[in-house]
Amino acid sequence: MMPTNAYVELHNGGYYVAGTRIALDVVTYDFRRGRPAEAIFEAYPSIGSLAKVSGAITFILEHQAEVDAYLTDQERIFAEIKTRHPMPAELVERFERAQERKPG
Repeated sequence: MMPTNAYVELHNGGYYVAGTRIALDVVTYDFRRGRPAEAIFEAYPSIGSLAKVSGAITFILEHQAEVDAYLTDQERIFAEIKTRHPMPAELVERFERAQERKPG
């Protein structure tokens, strides 16, 4: 389990930007694709402030190994769910497009 702080919290078994429904996964993938904090905040204004985006990015940078392990685990869980509960082709395609954009 990863630690949490004022910018990242654990709820419903996942990590989120504190006080939001924005998953840490989203911020991590966007940041690692080179999207600046300002653009992430623009895309997800419900985060609340640029400072919270920057705090989440700092968390990601300070806990890279834990974040990587968490993301790998999330992908494994998603693959298991996908196997047990096949999704409509449209959703599968959307997820696969998102995976292709992930930094590798």
